[in-house]
Amino acid sequence: MDSESTVTTCYRHPAVECHVRCARCERFICPDCMREAPVGHRCPECVKEGARSVRQARTIAGGRVSATPVVTYALFALNVVAYLAEVVRPEIVDRFSMVGARLIGPDGGHLSADGAYFVFGSLRTEGVAGGEWERMLTASFLHVSPFDGAFGILHITLNMVALWQLGRVVELMLGRLRFVVLYLLSALGGSVAQLLLADPGQSSVGASGAVFGVGAAYYVLHRRLGADLAAVNRLMMLLLLWLVVSAGFTSWQGHLGGLLAGGAVAPAFAYAPRDGRRAAVQTGACAALLALLAVATVSRVAELTGSGISL
Repeated sequence: MDSESTVTTCYRHPAVECHVRCARCERFICPDCMREAPVGHRCPECVKEGARSVRQARTIAGGRVSATPVVTYALFALNVVAYLAEVVRPEIVDRFSMVGARLIGPDGGHLSADGAYFVFGSLRTEGVAGGEWERMLTASFLHVSPFDGAFGILHITLNMVALWQLGRVVELMLGRLRFVVLYLLSALGGSVAQLLLADPGQSSVGASGAVFGVGAAYYVLHRRLGADLAAVNRLMMLLLLWLVVSAGFTSWQGHLGGLLAGGAVAPAFAYAPRDGRRAAVQTGACAALLALLAVATVSRVAELTGSGISL
């Protein structure tokens, strides 16, 4: 007696006859839906479900693992592009450099904050105290003009070499997002130190503060991993030596501020508990540092504007 065989079709393509089952859910799948598995084949849905259940690799700080330091390359490119822009328009440096408070006369010239000038009026304040808050970040992407002698070229060269060497390592150890946060907080730390410790009318530029912060993270992360610190210690000694030597002709305040800011954030990234609290601890540490920098900045600006600098 003949019996009519049952025709089986793909669960995703009912018009296609097939005889292979998914090794996981046992539904019939056609050749277009077959995905290679350690044993047999799986359907696309089971492959996706399996991918979601696989634990993703993370950096020591909990960031996503990447093989290419994209952020470091982007920061390097931004600094170079900004430097080329300075060549075309040198006034960019004066407009976006880090300045606490500086009096500007009717003709646009810079005046000292001497009380003798106040009686004439028509003066305005430029800089952070004048509401130009963006200077605290834009200054970190500018460098000494190439028209200011040999040091103009040396300034950006030293900073970019350090960023290239340190940034590529630290970014891969932290992950892209955490590296961006570290870099920007270090840059802000340098600007705040400049605002607090330097002459408010002094202009400063450079990625040094951010680079010093990255250097601090480089040291902390290698200690966290238990790496051989001989080479790391030598690097830190060079950074500290540069901090001292450069005090005579660069903004050591910015260097110091960046170093301290990076040194404050890096331990939170490196030593935060490796559980559900890690992101909260790291976010809290960054927020606390940002709040501290904001309070210091607002206090200093209030001091400058209340002293008669701003009219």
